[in-house]
Amino acid sequence: MATYQKEFISTAHANTILNSVADGVFTVDRDLRITFFNQAAERITGIPRKDAMGQFCFEVFQANVCEKTCSLKCSFETGKEAVNRHVNILRADGKEIPISISTAVLKDEKGDTIGGVETFRDLSIIEELKQEIKRSYTFKDIISKNYQILKIFDILPNIATSGSTVLIQGSSGTGKELFARAIHNLSPRKKEPFLAVSCGALPESLLESELFGYVKGAFTDAKKDKLGRFSLAQGGTIFLDEVDSLSQATQMKLLRVLQEKEFEPLGAVAPVKADVRFIAATRENLSTLVEKGTFRDDLYFRLNVVLLKLPPLSQRREEIPLLIDHFIVKFNLKMSRNVSGISNNALRVLIQYEFPGNVRQLENIIEHAFVMCQSEIININHLPPEFYHFQRSSIKTSLEQTPLQQAERQTILQSLEKHNWNKSETAKEIGVHRTTLWRKMKKYGLN
Repeated sequence: MATYQKEFISTAHANTILNSVADGVFTVDRDLRITFFNQAAERITGIPRKDAMGQFCFEVFQANVCEKTCSLKCSFETGKEAVNRHVNILRADGKEIPISISTAVLKDEKGDTIGGVETFRDLSIIEELKQEIKRSYTFKDIISKNYQILKIFDILPNIATSGSTVLIQGSSGTGKELFARAIHNLSPRKKEPFLAVSCGALPESLLESELFGYVKGAFTDAKKDKLGRFSLAQGGTIFLDEVDSLSQATQMKLLRVLQEKEFEPLGAVAPVKADVRFIAATRENLSTLVEKGTFRDDLYFRLNVVLLKLPPLSQRREEIPLLIDHFIVKFNLKMSRNVSGISNNALRVLIQYEFPGNVRQLENIIEHAFVMCQSEIININHLPPEFYHFQRSSIKTSLEQTPLQQAERQTILQSLEKHNWNKSETAKEIGVHRTTLWRKMKKYGLN
């Protein structure tokens, strides 16, 4: 009797403790029927304890992983715990909410499995905050928190409605076409075509007919009329990528289109009106090419009405975590996966990387990681092979530093991560001038 009373008191005491915690907690038997359901579980799910007790857990939660990859079932089969796995469940009112779950196996004094326990936390507020942050740093399909890009966000609506010719300058992979599409989609021409032409991808003879079109009989194989991109883009926008690769002859013809708002298809005897808006993009500084004599100065001045300069990703490191989150969501949907994030070590390596291929390269890296990753967290070993060498190089550099330098580097890194790589806020927190911070970041390979 005394033993029973002692066990009863212990169980009651345990239930009181579990009912006082903010996280939802429930236990199941070997058949996955619920044997305990705390008050937080009732609040999060909207299901009363009396309705949950004795029910199968998958009937109560209706999570997006219940049928195929039930965490409790996996814990029973492997004996391993699941920690902070992100899933979605249906509340009693039919609303889908995100939660983070952790599971473990319950065993008796003999070591035999008698059931399992799952704790879960409501992530709704966190997800709402994430979405608010994303909305703050998202413009159309462009995601950034870099102050230079955010300045462009502010003026983009004015540029779009102006109808002026725009020149976008930035290295490969910085998102030039995304900005061109955003300008078009914000403009009065948004219901008309947007046509992109990669000038550097086509040979000169083919590019000319592609842009201007031709009439039947213009040359031997011209069996019928062909509309060029200027005709197809009538009323809309034409985006000329890698405009710096145009030959002098094509530059001259393009200049006429910009000046006279008309063009002549190959073999035509009369000009055609060109009601199109021009957006051009270049990886090179066109003014430098003008000085070298490889690009016409009159065409340059016609194109350079509004100039947008896109910085490379190496100068926008503060947005790398934001972009990674965006690509994880994208590839989860594309590949029907449930990757929840990236490890701190892998993130640190990516933030330190130079990214010669910019945002496009980062997207490819995350896609590679999805292929290699079979867990819910992307680790360094899931990144492309070159990052193993990059990590070892970073470690070697770290080992060559004195303990004082290592401590200083770690302090700066922690402050940078805390302030999302905002240099002004970091400099203020650690008490140095922004120039001094920049110099130390360069010294420690954090720039």
